[in-house]
Amino acid sequence: MRKTSGVNIDLLSFVRPFSRNLWLLVLATCIHAGVTYTAHLTSDLTLLKSKNIISQINDIKSGKISFYRIGIRSGSESEHYCLREISDGNKNYYPLKSQQELYDSLLDGNIDASFMDTGMAEYITNNIYCNLTLIGQDFDKGVFGIVTPNEWLYAKVLIVNILLLRESGQLDILREK
Repeated sequence: MRKTSGVNIDLLSFVRPFSRNLWLLVLATCIHAGVTYTAHLTSDLTLLKSKNIISQINDIKSGKISFYRIGIRSGSESEHYCLREISDGNKNYYPLKSQQELYDSLLDGNIDASFMDTGMAEYITNNIYCNLTLIGQDFDKGVFGIVTPNEWLYAKVLIVNILLLRESGQLDILREK
């Protein structure tokens, strides 16, 4: 019968050539690398998610959003624009009855996008519905509106002066400022 020697085998003997401080440094380096990788991955994923699917009217025309996910108020100038410029006369959008229904549908996720006058959209997104976002650039620069009382005494004078400003290019300069 063979006798076993009384030698104890240490499974962690490979650790002995390095000091305890060196092993703590290696452990800290591994933790730091893991934390840095996680932070960069989170940052990249956040940036990818924050990019808008659409950035201009051509993205809607090309179908990046389903036409059924675009909300348009029935009987509005937006509807006429959509029928004329985007859908070639097909009413394949999500019809809305009121401006309030438009906001509610956006917030509830029933629609993904809608058309709105730029001035009003800026006011609404900045002051009332701050969780909605205005994206892209103006795509129909000829449309503007000023609200006045019915049969206002100075309406014709205002219209003439606005047209003069528009023809001279001053409206474009003001818009750029």
